[in-house]
Amino acid sequence: MAITARPGLADIKPYKSGEASIEGRDSVFKLSANENPLGPSPMAVAAFKECLDGLNLYPSSDHSALREAISERLGIDSDLIVCGNGSDEILGLLAQAFAEPGAEIVYTKHGFLMYPIFARSVGAQPIEAEETNRQVNVRDLLAACSPRTRLVYLANPSNPTGNRIQSGELEWLANHLPPHIILVIDGAYAEFNEPADGSLDLATSRPNVVTTRTFSKIYGLAALRIGYGIGPRSIMDAIARMRAPFNVNGPAQAAAIASLKDREYMCHSQSFNRQWRQWLRLRLEASGVKCDDSSANFLLARFDGAKKALDCDQWLRKDGILVRRMESYQLPHCLRISIGSETANHAVADSIDHFMRR
Repeated sequence: MAITARPGLADIKPYKSGEASIEGRDSVFKLSANENPLGPSPMAVAAFKECLDGLNLYPSSDHSALREAISERLGIDSDLIVCGNGSDEILGLLAQAFAEPGAEIVYTKHGFLMYPIFARSVGAQPIEAEETNRQVNVRDLLAACSPRTRLVYLANPSNPTGNRIQSGELEWLANHLPPHIILVIDGAYAEFNEPADGSLDLATSRPNVVTTRTFSKIYGLAALRIGYGIGPRSIMDAIARMRAPFNVNGPAQAAAIASLKDREYMCHSQSFNRQWRQWLRLRLEASGVKCDDSSANFLLARFDGAKKALDCDQWLRKDGILVRRMESYQLPHCLRISIGSETANHAVADSIDHFMRR
């Protein structure tokens, strides 16, 4: 008998991250992965370096110091927090713990590509809810649910659109979801989302709401892969039992704790992103490229057709600029452009302007 993988795994399309290099070029402007162009806090870098003499030692398994730092920062009980190897791990553990083969997991049409992967990885059926002009419609999400639904994945702000769901809409959805369904609010870009969307309040007051956060974006620690989830004790206890014992490395924990202490640096990152996101949007629209209003650290640029978006992407590559094409998100006429350094922002704006004026 031949060795075969579990049915359904062959249907998974592996996740592909944003490109990082162009053949023949020593350096590029990488605006394809929504990274923080300012890098991490100097306090985080110093904390990371202090760990170098202890690389032979296992890290804290219960992440108690980090959970306490998060607890103090957010004003929530540390028992409601589980840390992970990026917030992706928390999202995946939720599927493993609460979705069985034959169950359904609902997500939005242009939602993060990992959502259907999480569903198929546990034998569940991914169910796609429609969006209205790239905007999440909570009523369509609710309509997509059934007695077999176990999880609803919902990013706020959404990736790749950058669109924001208002707190009242999130609360409406939480109020109307049947009690057997967990609402998972993916807050990878939550710190850019001003004002706050109320997801923390929902996750700490409702029996079936979880929210996640990452240190990859606003805190600039993408290379260390560290994030966390917040939710009811019963749910967080279940996923804590499933995670690996040393799932978050020691230097990542130390850098994350230091990042949380450097409030001034986080505020600087927010201000920088807000300023240049608005600047870049105005420049793109002046060049004839429409953009949705973004509450994240990127813009979704819309072109007149898939061919024009592809041509623009090739034009940008010739100028040494990498952005993210959107065919896999069912938005072939769009390019997602991360907010980069001042130099990178000028470069991509000028290049697109030249492209549009050809």
